[in-house]
Amino acid sequence: MKTKQNKRQKVELSDIFSEVLNKGLNLNDLHPFQEKAFQAILACRTVKLGGHVAECNHCHHYRNAYNSCRDRHCPKCQMTRKIQWVDKLKSNLPEVKHFHLVFTIPESLNKLFYINQRIAYDSLFKAASQALMQCGENNEYLGAKMGGVAVLHTWGQTMSYHPHIHMIVPSGGLTEDGFEWVPSHKKFFLPVKVLSAIFRGLLMKTLEKEYAIGKLKLPDDIQNFKQIKDTCYQKKWVVYSEKPFTTPDNIIKYLGNYTHRVAISNQRIISHKNGKVTFYYKNYKKAGLKSVMTLDESEFVRRFLQHILPSGLCKVRYIGFLALRHLKENVELCATINKSERFFPKYEGLNAYEVYREIKQQDPLLCPKCKKGHMVIRKPIERAPS
Repeated sequence: MKTKQNKRQKVELSDIFSEVLNKGLNLNDLHPFQEKAFQAILACRTVKLGGHVAECNHCHHYRNAYNSCRDRHCPKCQMTRKIQWVDKLKSNLPEVKHFHLVFTIPESLNKLFYINQRIAYDSLFKAASQALMQCGENNEYLGAKMGGVAVLHTWGQTMSYHPHIHMIVPSGGLTEDGFEWVPSHKKFFLPVKVLSAIFRGLLMKTLEKEYAIGKLKLPDDIQNFKQIKDTCYQKKWVVYSEKPFTTPDNIIKYLGNYTHRVAISNQRIISHKNGKVTFYYKNYKKAGLKSVMTLDESEFVRRFLQHILPSGLCKVRYIGFLALRHLKENVELCATINKSERFFPKYEGLNAYEVYREIKQQDPLLCPKCKKGHMVIRKPIERAPS
């Protein structure tokens, strides 16, 4: 006789937040934008946000459905937004091969970045995009105006603080007059050593300028900006260049996983008991094999919260000939030059219900009990008092 295996009890980030809060987490110690995200994730799909009672019009089965928080850091609220963004992005990229670049900073800059997040992240975007433009416009390498989509990430697999930029770049660029497409070499894109050096110089120059006008704070253990500059120029800076994606579908699926990913998903959390949280992570020291880590719950929450972005900070940016102000006309121009068809978004303007139905080819309103009737909203559920 076969024994039924026990399924692992589902643990969610919000459960861990609730436990840590009950044990005395002081929300006053958090940045206002961290507290806002913490409270949103805690309340997501609970009576705190209200909702509605839905009843089957066939068997009269009913259930309570609570509203989502829609916070960009919430692991429950990313699916529909990701699908719609990826769908729209597909229409905004030329039908050519694309390269994946990763712009990283040395660990010695982490403290400076964390206490100056808005300025530091903007500077990181600016330096990465300008480095790409300068290198691409050099006749020795490509001699054309390049474009790309840049995405900010601040974490490593174990939620350590690791700010870096992922950039997807078409394998070529437009001539200065904008009437010709200049393809890059099939295998060789841009010299990463040159790109790394340009990126380092631009980022340090931008940060130094912000410090000179009094906008950049220094960590307590740093006396002046020269200390940071000297340390950083002694380090090896690396811009990674991955193999080109052969089809837009591959690249967009890959990028979609990056743009709407949060520091940790609920699926990676294995257990939460006795004040400890255990979760999966990819161990790149072991060729990306799945490994397990256990942290004190307070440390787990601390690590997650350090990746909450300042309110209003845009973590996805279009650069070069793909910059938003010229995006539509340049994509149409690339399609004409390369004699390729343009893709038009399928899910633009659809609500979450319609997107789900299209993707899953299932009716999300079908009664889960009788499989015949549909769930109909009968009455609202008011938000719980604060």
